[in-house]
Amino acid sequence: MQPVLLHIVQNSCTKNTMLSELFSSKTRIQLLLKLFLNPDVSCYLRELATEFAVSPNAVKEELDNLTEAGYLEKKKQGRSLFFRANTNHPIFPELHSIVKKSLGIDRVVEDVRRDLGDVHAVYILDDYALGKDSGLIDLLIVGEVKSDRLREYVRLTEEKIRRKLRVMVIGVEEFEASKQTFLQRPHWKVV
Repeated sequence: MQPVLLHIVQNSCTKNTMLSELFSSKTRIQLLLKLFLNPDVSCYLRELATEFAVSPNAVKEELDNLTEAGYLEKKKQGRSLFFRANTNHPIFPELHSIVKKSLGIDRVVEDVRRDLGDVHAVYILDDYALGKDSGLIDLLIVGEVKSDRLREYVRLTEEKIRRKLRVMVIGVEEFEASKQTFLQRPHWKVV
């Protein structure tokens, strides 16, 4: 059995053949992953161009096409236009599901609950929640987990993906009492 955390992180850090078979534009794939994986994320053009290491014109063309089709919303803040997934679009649930499936998250959700213990929620925090690969992945697991199994998953995952995992496990009651503190940080609820 392949470790669950390895699946989550490894699949999010590798080239995505499922989406590349559907979409020929690498920039469009990066936008879909960035904006549809965590629909609470909003970004502006120059930020995306820098992160994707492409010209602002390439990003602008894709943002314009996706916005015109209704898949993205744009909002002006100051002098910048921010883009985010349009969660009210009729096919948003399907696009969100395709992106999650392309990363293997759909197969992982039940495995996390079954293999690690009594898991109520799993959050990816900070950089990865924003779609940035900084080399450090912060995970917050809410519930009661099997510590020995978690340590083994973390060890195997770090070796395989060559990134550091920082995992915090917190009980349900403690999480509820300090939820605002944790969720002030950029976050993406995986489970």
